[in-house]
Amino acid sequence: MRKIDFETHFATQGWVDALYANKGYPRLAEDAATGNRRLYYQADAAEPFPDALLNKLLDIGAGRIAEMDAAGVDVAVLSLTAPGVEQLEPAAATKLARQANDDLAEAIGKYPGRFRGYAAVSPKDPESAVKELERAVKELGFIGWKTHCNYGDSYLDEKRYWPLLAKAEELDIPIYLHPTVPMIKEFWTYGLALAGPSFGFGAETCLTMIRLIMSGAMDAFPKLKVVIGHYGEGLPFLLDRLDFAANFSHVAGDAGAFVALKRKPSEYLRDNTWVSTSCNYLPAAFNCSREAMGMERIVFGSDHPYGKMNECLAFLGGRGLSEAEQELLYEKNAAQLGVTG
Repeated sequence: MRKIDFETHFATQGWVDALYANKGYPRLAEDAATGNRRLYYQADAAEPFPDALLNKLLDIGAGRIAEMDAAGVDVAVLSLTAPGVEQLEPAAATKLARQANDDLAEAIGKYPGRFRGYAAVSPKDPESAVKELERAVKELGFIGWKTHCNYGDSYLDEKRYWPLLAKAEELDIPIYLHPTVPMIKEFWTYGLALAGPSFGFGAETCLTMIRLIMSGAMDAFPKLKVVIGHYGEGLPFLLDRLDFAANFSHVAGDAGAFVALKRKPSEYLRDNTWVSTSCNYLPAAFNCSREAMGMERIVFGSDHPYGKMNECLAFLGGRGLSEAEQELLYEKNAAQLGVTG
């Protein structure tokens, strides 16, 4: 039984340079008071981005393979780290995404069988993004598209982005819906303590997923496959309550049209969504996801290098899983999402 890590992250020097050069946000800069590098989401909201983390992100070679070997991970699926390219100026983001995809494809070619990849694209240039997604899958052999849960001023459910959803469905690839900082200003009242990984990241990702459902996108593209980290960012806990939405009319879409859903919200989540174990070591979270979604909807993901592969595997190893459940978690579910061979 192979162990496939469905969520790991990388960076490129081009991405680093672009975030240093960006005059807006997000950007990388040195803190004037301490001289330490920080990732600035807003002028007064930044998280540490130390050399140790950056070096691990930049290493998509022998060092990363050694860490995988030490942890017992056979295959790692890599994606460009947050905040990705989506919030950058579209033309620059399109160029940067293409180069990041080429860099990742080169690394995959050097370590066949050990690395797989998600595409990065710039959704704000939908026509170019569709072409790049197709290139990344058909020419570079990537298994899916990793996108962040907002684009700085818009969400994935908006009609202008539906060509990307259509292409993902046509290519039969998963969309990894990854957190980033919320657009909603009230999340920033207490800075990154509220807006960051501790709460805002997950809440914003949940919002995006539910917007996809309420917009009718999941009815328009019924074969879409979406992966959400951190055991679904809490959505498995809410499955029953989400179905109260079936009692109401739904205002959605760019024109504010009424959308009547064909199914209950929980059915879209159970049928079209997988959740990753990434960086959450709370037994109750695992148990809730297994109970609500079923083992066939959970994939092993460590969130490396933000999480540690060996710690995640140790946690999962203590869950008392049967051999059949382990096969689903570590290999078979990933194969259903395109990680084969």
